[in-house]
Amino acid sequence: MGDMANSSIEFHPKPQQQREAPHAGGFGCTLAELRTLMELRGAEALQKIEEAYGDVSGLCRRLKTSPTVGLADNADDLEKRRQIYGQNLIPPKQPKTFLQLVWEALQDVTLIILEVAAIVSLGLSFYAPPGEESEACGNVSGGAEDEGEAEAGWIEGAAILLSVICVVLVTAFNDWSKEKQFRGLQSRIEQEQKFTVIRNGQLLQVPVAALVVGDIAQVKYGDLLPADGVLIQANDLKIDESSLTGESDHVRKSADKDPMMLSGTHVMEGSGRMVVTAVGVNSQTGIIFTLLGAGGEEEEKKDKKGKQQDGAMESSQTKAKKQDGAVAMEMQPLKSAEGGEMEDREKKKASTPKKEKSVLQGKLTKLAVQIGKAGLVMSAITVIILVLYFVIETFVVRGRTWLAECTPVYVQYFVKFFIIGVTVLVVAVPEGLPLAVTISLAYSVKKMMKDNNLVRHLDACETMGNATAICSDKTGTLTTNRMTVVQSYLGDTHYKEIPAPSALTPKILDVLVHAISINSAYTTKILPPEKEGALPRQVGNKTECALLGFVLDLKRDFQPVREQIPEDKLYKVYTFNSVRKSMSTVIRMPDGGFRLFSKGASEILLKKCTNILNSNGELRSFRPRDRDDVVRKIIEPMACDGLRTICIAYRDFPAGQEPDWDNENEVVGDLTCIAVVGIEDPVRPEVPEAIRKCQRAGITVRMVTGDNINTARAIAAKCGIIQPGEDFLCLEGKEFNRRIRNEKGEIEQERLDKVWPKLRVLARSSPTDKHTLVKGIIDSTSGEQRQVVAVTGDGTNDGPALKKADVGFAMGIAGTDVAKEASDIILTDDNFTSIVKAVMWGRNVYDSISKFLQFQLTVNVVAVIVAFTGACITQDSPLKAVQMLWVNLIMDTFASLALATEPPTESLLLRKPYGRDKPLISRTMMKNILGHAAYQLTIIFTLLFVGELFFDIDSGRNAPLHSPPSEHYTIIFNTFVLMQLCNEINARKIHGERNVFDGIFSNPIFCTIVLGTFGIQVIATIPTSQLKCLKEAGHGPGKDEMTDEELAEGEEEIDHAERELRRGQILWFRGLNRIQTQIRVVKAFRSSLYEGLEKPESKTSIHNFMATPEFLINDYTHNIPLIDDTDVDENEERLRAPPPPSPNQNNNAIDSGIYLTTHVTKSATSSVSPSSPGSSLHSVETAL
Repeated sequence: MGDMANSSIEFHPKPQQQREAPHAGGFGCTLAELRTLMELRGAEALQKIEEAYGDVSGLCRRLKTSPTVGLADNADDLEKRRQIYGQNLIPPKQPKTFLQLVWEALQDVTLIILEVAAIVSLGLSFYAPPGEESEACGNVSGGAEDEGEAEAGWIEGAAILLSVICVVLVTAFNDWSKEKQFRGLQSRIEQEQKFTVIRNGQLLQVPVAALVVGDIAQVKYGDLLPADGVLIQANDLKIDESSLTGESDHVRKSADKDPMMLSGTHVMEGSGRMVVTAVGVNSQTGIIFTLLGAGGEEEEKKDKKGKQQDGAMESSQTKAKKQDGAVAMEMQPLKSAEGGEMEDREKKKASTPKKEKSVLQGKLTKLAVQIGKAGLVMSAITVIILVLYFVIETFVVRGRTWLAECTPVYVQYFVKFFIIGVTVLVVAVPEGLPLAVTISLAYSVKKMMKDNNLVRHLDACETMGNATAICSDKTGTLTTNRMTVVQSYLGDTHYKEIPAPSALTPKILDVLVHAISINSAYTTKILPPEKEGALPRQVGNKTECALLGFVLDLKRDFQPVREQIPEDKLYKVYTFNSVRKSMSTVIRMPDGGFRLFSKGASEILLKKCTNILNSNGELRSFRPRDRDDVVRKIIEPMACDGLRTICIAYRDFPAGQEPDWDNENEVVGDLTCIAVVGIEDPVRPEVPEAIRKCQRAGITVRMVTGDNINTARAIAAKCGIIQPGEDFLCLEGKEFNRRIRNEKGEIEQERLDKVWPKLRVLARSSPTDKHTLVKGIIDSTSGEQRQVVAVTGDGTNDGPALKKADVGFAMGIAGTDVAKEASDIILTDDNFTSIVKAVMWGRNVYDSISKFLQFQLTVNVVAVIVAFTGACITQDSPLKAVQMLWVNLIMDTFASLALATEPPTESLLLRKPYGRDKPLISRTMMKNILGHAAYQLTIIFTLLFVGELFFDIDSGRNAPLHSPPSEHYTIIFNTFVLMQLCNEINARKIHGERNVFDGIFSNPIFCTIVLGTFGIQVIATIPTSQLKCLKEAGHGPGKDEMTDEELAEGEEEIDHAERELRRGQILWFRGLNRIQTQIRVVKAFRSSLYEGLEKPESKTSIHNFMATPEFLINDYTHNIPLIDDTDVDENEERLRAPPPPSPNQNNNAIDSGIYLTTHVTKSATSSVSPSSPGSSLHSVETAL
């Protein structure tokens, strides 16, 4: 490699940069060096850095970057780095091609059966059994096979194949668009994922894909590391590396002990800065992905499919956290490692082992299996009855024997029966169902984007419709998350509004400003408003923003204090986490001592205070009695106004005696209280109405918050979560745990079941409490139905609860990467009203699928019963395989599109959720299905058995094999289809509403599809003979040209099929006659050729019966088109010139025509059996 690179330098300096040649772009490290460095951990890594680079700043110098200022934001430099060290993205798996998806769709069992049947049918339709034995084989082909009949034979097979192709293409296209949509969604999530880096000394948020080697990245609590790096400086940094190592313990990182930061790991505590050393495929996650790509390519494709098919909801529960970490770096569609190959077909779904299905999937799978079994039984019975009837009729009643030469004929019959059986099965299995589910979900997901719901797992939106409980965070979801300090307790005085700076002792003010400015993340700041008159912009943690805002309100500034003590001068930082509920920062004082600033939840921090600053800024002791006074007089009244109370304190350590900084309880104790502030986070104005809607829809909203119980209760009352006079519980985390655990400290479900139904507010809760509550509600069997729980969360600590919930909502703005990773839906505006929208869409999906089921099952019930009884009574299904497929596949596909795209209405929120156990088909739907089926069956059977009397047409029953389509059965088919179209409009309402047309014009797709299907149906069933424009081209002289006398004779005893046959023969003779006359005219002009044409060897054996040269037409027969409108016209012209031919010549032509037909059986024309005096042919002859 090296040699090649070096040799290439002389000739091609440009591509050189793309190689990992030593110090290619003038950087002091190669790609390979950095990769080997990142494989080391802990002490080894430190040793290697010292040996190779001296220290981390040495490494930064070699990478041409500065630990404090970062990279210059120079496009050429960044591009050069990308060329040498790679880009920060893992190339996505090639999506499946359209052909692969077609091949997958072809694997469906029902379709395979159909294909086989169609091919067999096609093959047999081209095989003509020997004509002579037809008498012996029974009334097999109606005594004769006419041109029209032979044509009808292959159409059926071809049409079945055509409809199979349609289904496959629709399914494949659907999968393809779904995959495309999924990738679009992924890339949208990826673009939203940003990371903080320092460039040109400025903090910038750049998309994760834009990170390059040498970037200085800011790492903070809740981040998901997007690249590998080496730590430059850290405050109390703890990392969860379980995604790479599988170890669940958090690893403490520091620049002097273990500085290696790995991509895909989660920051659980603290903050810091690192220099990026490996990105994309060269990072630890990337390396794993590359291995996956090589080894598990096939597996992975399946996994991906599993994720994309109907959403694979279960993955949200089972997806191991490890996967998340590895994947999250750039969230490719590899989300689920468990998904398994989830074929789109519900039938297969049943056999796929799964941990947890979504509510709808579970019900659909069950239903599809039941319908499939019923269909199989029906189709088997149909085939058996048909075969038995045929065998008994032919061999027992008529007493025929099975002749070898008749085998092909019988086989044709059996194939016909088999096709009818398969058709019954095809109609019974709701092919359109998976399609309806997919279309409905995909459509909803697209529309939910507009309602600020970014759906990560497809069927989360459907599960949301069944939600019975929502456990919501308070901050940011129910409130605006724009916090401001409104009350404070400073120097023994309770201020109800911001005090004037002059009212405070300078000493108190100074300590307070320092405590707030230093003891908060330096990334949190307040920026001037973007627009004139707007509020200042809050960046970073909102509680800290409120405190910084308080400093500004006191007419002081936090920025100079931070510049005086920059972040890297901070001696020790105990960052905020959910266990501590406080944050502390230690700085070194000029005299060599230390000062610790601390802020946190007031009741927790006050317990650690032993002193308090009085009005003169001097210490006075703070005893438990004083603390109780402060709690009672200051904190509780603030909390009852719905304020969050934060205590700010400090402690000095004298020079010379440095404490053990790792012993946190010792360090953060013996504090001096500076102030207690009350922070208001106003309730979002639209939330109370949204919560009312939820309660009306039968959804219980519970608030789970880390706040003080009084604050929580006040906010809950403002939101309408708790109403006066209701029987509810508001508990603190400790009390909650006491009530649900037994003496051994284990959680007991029975105890939990006593608590959760009345619980409305859980305050001062830890993440485990939230998880316990969610799990308890989901696992509970105490109610009449199992609960479906949605949870909102924004912090890293909410991950487990979000994962456990049926639907996890993460906050798009305030949420950490970890929370987003664990969630199913991301709320892009962090607003509770968006959750209500999600409920509405979820219910709409469920209803759309129920509507489609009602429609589909009516079609199925009717079609199966008609096919079954028709087959048993008349030996033939009144609805042919092709027609059934048209109804089942084409119409149902469109119907699924029409019914799945109904927009949701507010009325959806007026009913209770369905819950997990309610059957998919309600009583009302059952009534609609059975009622409509009964009505349709009555009409169809009336038409089938007495229809010919109503319309005065020939009966289509008991038609022979390959008979042409009859008017009778066409009427039945049209009636059937039009009844389905009207039923499609009926299916729009499933809750017993009277007006089915209500709001029909709000869905243009529905109207278009109903009218379109009607149009296609009309075009498809109009006989060609009625279309005048096609007539001359295709049919020659029609019915009207034949005189009534010609057709009258023997009219009574000839049935419809025979009449068709006769018409064909008469046309044949006429055509032949015309050709002969035409040729005679030509011959008249060419009399000199007579001798030359004397008796040549002919291909058809016409010369056997034609003696005079005028009739020697054999050699011309093949060249003259039989019926061509121009010829006919010319004929008319020419025939005026010569004298009309004598009648006996005409007869001669007719006779010759008859014999010709007999002789030419095996040639181009179709066969007509010999004319026996009794045959229909004989009567034609006489008539002519």
